[in-house]
Parts: sequence; C-alpha cells; structure tokens
Amino acid sequence: MVLKYTIPKRVEEVIALEKDEHIYYAVPYDIAKDASFLSDSYLVVTNLRILVICKGIVEETYDIKDCSGAKAVPRVGGGLLTITHKGIDRILVHYSAKHLSRYAYIARGIHILASGRSEEVESKEYEKTCPVCGRAIPGTRTCPKCSGEGGFFKAFLRMGAPYKKDFFGIFILMILAAVTTLLNPEIQKRLINDVLKENGGMRKALVFLLLMFSLSVGIVVVNILKSNASARLGARISADLRSKLFRKYQELPISFINDRRPGELLNRITQDTMFIRQFMEDVFCNLFAVLFIFIWDVIFMMALNLKLALITFAFIPIAVALTVLFRKTVSRIFRLQMRKNDDVASDLQDVLSGMRVVKSYGKEKEESERFKTLSYEFAKINCRNETFWAFFSPLLQLIMGFGVLAVVYFGGLDVLTDKMSAGELFQFVTYTQLLFQYIQWLNRLPLQLAQLGACLERVNDILTQDVPQQDEEKVKDVAINGEITFDHATFGYKSYQPVLEDLSVTIHPGEMVGIVGASGAGKSTLINLLMGLYEVDDGRLLIDGIDAADIRKKCYHSQIGVVLQETFLFSGTILDNIRFSKPDATYEEIIRAAKMANAHDFICNTPNGYNTYVGEKGYSLSGGERQRIAIARAILTDPRLLILDEATASLDTESEYMIQKALNRLTHGKTTFAIAHRLSTLKNADRIMVIDKRRVAEIGTHEELMEKKGIYYNLQMAQTS
Repeated sequence: MVLKYTIPKRVEEVIALEKDEHIYYAVPYDIAKDASFLSDSYLVVTNLRILVICKGIVEETYDIKDCSGAKAVPRVGGGLLTITHKGIDRILVHYSAKHLSRYAYIARGIHILASGRSEEVESKEYEKTCPVCGRAIPGTRTCPKCSGEGGFFKAFLRMGAPYKKDFFGIFILMILAAVTTLLNPEIQKRLINDVLKENGGMRKALVFLLLMFSLSVGIVVVNILKSNASARLGARISADLRSKLFRKYQELPISFINDRRPGELLNRITQDTMFIRQFMEDVFCNLFAVLFIFIWDVIFMMALNLKLALITFAFIPIAVALTVLFRKTVSRIFRLQMRKNDDVASDLQDVLSGMRVVKSYGKEKEESERFKTLSYEFAKINCRNETFWAFFSPLLQLIMGFGVLAVVYFGGLDVLTDKMSAGELFQFVTYTQLLFQYIQWLNRLPLQLAQLGACLERVNDILTQDVPQQDEEKVKDVAINGEITFDHATFGYKSYQPVLEDLSVTIHPGEMVGIVGASGAGKSTLINLLMGLYEVDDGRLLIDGIDAADIRKKCYHSQIGVVLQETFLFSGTILDNIRFSKPDATYEEIIRAAKMANAHDFICNTPNGYNTYVGEKGYSLSGGERQRIAIARAILTDPRLLILDEATASLDTESEYMIQKALNRLTHGKTTFAIAHRLSTLKNADRIMVIDKRRVAEIGTHEELMEKKGIYYNLQMAQTS
C-alpha cells in the first residue's frame, strides 16, 4: 500500500475493516474545523470507504461508490480536501502546508477509486518517503540528511576518491617538508652551543652552515614540488567537477533547472569549483605538513623544557576558544556572501539577456542603479568579512606575542642560572615561533574549511540530485507511427496544483490537431508533455499504444520536431544551428532542409552563406529568418511527430506566407500538434482541441465546433469582431 502511516492500534480497531476491505491511504491531518492544530487525527481511504478519524473517533464515513470526484484545494499556509458525494461537494479535512503534495495524490487516488479503476491506484506509487525519518523525498531511497550525504568530510572524501595516488604523492612531499623544517632548529642549537659558545673553530662552523644551507635548499625544492603537484591536482579536480556539473545539468529534469536562478547554477560551475581549486593549491598543499610540524613541535618542546612548554601551551586554549567561539559566525557569513554573489550573477545575466528590452524602455539608468545596489550589498558583506578577520587575526597575534615574550623571559632566567644553554633557548624560541605561526595558520583554517564546506555543499546539492532513470530492461526503441493517446492523464508543475486533469483523448497517425484555449488553460503544458520535458503525474501518455515512459528517450526525441514561437538559436554559424538536431547530417541534407523551409535563398545572400555567424539567440537575423532556420532544423530529422507553438505569431505578412508554405511541406503525413491564438490559421486542421478548466472541453473540426456554438464558437466570434 502507498502513503500508509503507522496507525495507532486503537484507530485500526475503530475502523473495523469489513471483509475484502483493505486500506489504500492512511495519513494524518493537522488542522481542525475551528483552525486549531490537531494531533492523532487521520484520513483513511479504503477500497470501500473514506473515513475521517479525529482523536480516535470516526467523525465521518463516506462510501466510495457514492463519490464522483475529489479535489485538493491549496490555501495560504495549507489546504483542504473536498469530495463530491451524491452530487454534493463536501469538505473532508484541513491540513498544513507540509501535507500539500501528499493530499494532492490522495485526491487523485480517490478520483480513480470512484471511477472503478482501483488497479491503477495499487500499481502507482504516489509518493516516496524516507524510511528513516518519514520525510517526503523526490525518489531517493533515503533523504540526504539521513543518508549522511551532506557531511563535509564524506563529501571531501567522495570528491578525492578518484585521485588517491596524487593525494598520496602530495602527502609524502608534505612529510619531507615538515622533517626538513623541524631539523633546522636542532642544527642552529648545535651552531650556537658547539661553535659560538665553545669557540669550535671555522671548520666546524662551515659544516653547520653548509647543513643549514642544504636544508634551506631542500625545503625550497620540496615546497616547489609540493605546490606544483597540488596546483595540478586542484586544476584536475576543478575541471572534472565542472564537467560533472555540466553533464548533470543536462541530465536533470527541466523542472529542476526552472526552479533555480541562472546565476546560481552558473556560479556552482565557475565560482565554487574555482574555490575548490584554490583550496587545493593554497591550503591543502600545506595542511598535513602543518599538522605534522605542530604535533612534533609540541613533543620536542616538552622534551626540551617541560616548564617552558607548559608556559607556552597556556596561551593556546585562549586562541582555540576564540576560534571555536566565532566558528559559526564564520560559516554563516560566508554562506551569506555566496548567496549575495548568486544574486549579483543572476541579475547580471538577466540584464544582459534582456538588454534589448532595457534599451527599448530607456531603463539603463534604473537597471544600473539596481545592479549598483546589489553590488554594494555584496561589497558590504565582503567588508564585514574582512573587517572581522582584520580584527580577529591581530588579536590572535597579540596573544601569541605574549607567549613568545613569556618564553624569552623565563627561558632567559634559566640560561642565567645555567639550567639551560643559550643554544637550547634559541632552539626553544624557534619551536615556539613555529608553533604560534602554525596556530595562526590553523586559525584561518576554519574560515577556509567553511568556504570549502559551503562550496562542496552547493556542488553536491547538484551532483546528488536524483536523475529520473529509465529501466533499461523495460525501455525499447520504437519507430513512431504517430498515434497519441492521453489516458486519464493528470499533470501539474506543482503536484498539488494540477494544470491538466484527467485528460483523455486519442490523436490518429498523420492527423493535424489545433490546440486552442484561453491563456493559462494548459496548451503549452500539453506540448511540454508531448516533447517529453515532463512526465504525467497520473494516468498515461501512450505513443502507438506504448507508454511514453517505456520508450527510450533518445529514440523518442530523435523522432519529434519542434518549432516554437520564441525561436532560440545558439551562438555559432547558421550551419551549426540547422545541424543541431542531427549532428551527423551531410551538407546536402542541410541544404535540402533549408530549401524546404524556404531559408536557402536568404542564407545564400548572407556574407558567408551557411558559415555566417549569428550572435547570441540569433538576434542578428530577423524574426522570420530565425523561424525558417528553426523549421529547417526540425525538417532535418524527418520527424514523425511535429509540435508547432505559435510558429507564425508576431511575423509580418510576407514572412508568415513563406513560413506557412514551409510548414505545409513539413506537416504533410506527420502527426502534428499546433497551438495558435490566431484561430484562422487552424481552419484546415483535421481536428481542433479546446482546452478549458484543465480538461479537453471540445474537440472536432472547425465546422463541427462552430455548429456547436460553444467555447470555440465564442473565441472565433470574439476574434472576428
């Protein structure tokens, strides 16, 4: 069963299931009729009844056979479920916003049960929930929180898993750098004690100086190798992540892309991956070396002089406490900084894409001021971040300075009383400076880890998204004949707000169907389903009697052609834009498609013919020219299913005439769906489908619909008058 919650035993006893009765849905509702919040209250739907149970008492019961429909009506902050029982609309339950999607599915399920198609309910999984926490999820086995996918270290390990050998090589170089750094103070101590204090002679001094020089050169060489290896690894990781993100964007459903701002998606590919590269180059290349030096530095200091070591360590908890105290602040301000960066990038992209509109209305100054405001807000957050670190870092340096001063004072007393040699004091001070230097480096680590964590979180938010996968054993390649059937199909961009509901219609092969209706009726949604951009929420879309979900997507898309009102051309040549639908097309095939689209003549008159470069979105061409290139692109694949969305809208008479001739060639013998607000262009359609109130309200030829004097007749009369 689906959407079945754990029902208290006393509620199951209250239900008292009849023979052959079983539960389909059992979900809580949480708002009472007086608008107060409820608990321990359930709506239960079986194959025979609908029961409303409030705090263990069955308040209402309705027989499924007496119901003719159900609706989930969204409201501010929640919604309500209504049913039509014996012809009367009744409100069943109220619920909060967290149950909106859930009750939308239940409403459809009740509608199907009332229609006597119970087998469809049992086979359809209306919603997936996490088995750990019960949270609704978009198809994954467990939600990211319960699966632990969002953890920083797991995310970092997943990112670095393919580069184990590179990480190991850098790790070895970091250990070498740490060892050479720690050896220097020991040699300096010997130089002071054995040469300067004991007057060991020039020969001995030269030996120590040569050792110190060799170690210094070794440190430089190792650091160069380490930095180069880290830079190469960072560049590889960044490039691979960019490729993975871009590929993921192509795989994700169009609904996901539409729900995100372009600037945000762009920043995840550019800014976030760039910071990951910088982290590898500037931070990771020193991370283990610093930790190794830090640990051995502490050990050497304790072995050299325990009293001075304890005096030094007394200052460390203060630095650590300050770092921990401000850790959440650091994480918060950098996430805020990234969000503001997304706002700036999104606004910039919107303005550049809509520059023609901005200039048309003379809004350059207003848009500049708006962008200036966003930029200043971003700069203000940056200033706050830098001000925080400008105060925080010197404060830590002051604490560390007091630590070095304390070591010099108390160590100097030990030297004067012969408890410690001058060389040992110099060595200890050097270790102390190294310790405090790396504490300061480690102090900035939370900032860099916070930035890295935010970037990894944003990157993984994309990479861990569920991609709808077809069952390879079930899907098949099909040569489309052209019969299209909507079988009780329901769809909404938000699951609780259906745009098309219980749609049932069959289109025959080779038939041209005009689609008309008021603005917002669902015409474009219908063709979005036909283009395979979305899948129906309930019911089925059948292609030649086969469920569209069972046809391999690549095979299906290779057999459809699309000409939209807003023609999109990519930056590139005319040849590239026509060839986009069929990359392996020959030059002869492209010319033939262009001639059929009445585009060949004007292409030949351009400066470089088919190799003429068109700018972004093809704005260097006229609207009619862009449309004819789009038609050539559709013709090139010789599609069996053709979709025209206002293909001749907003064009001059000559362009419309040329395009109409091209469309007549293109639509011959193909199943065609054509949307048009100008109804006169659909008079020759085999049938005209009128969409109204989320359903097919009328369907028939132009003459039949005019005789009916319904919605289509009124639309025709309104345009004529």
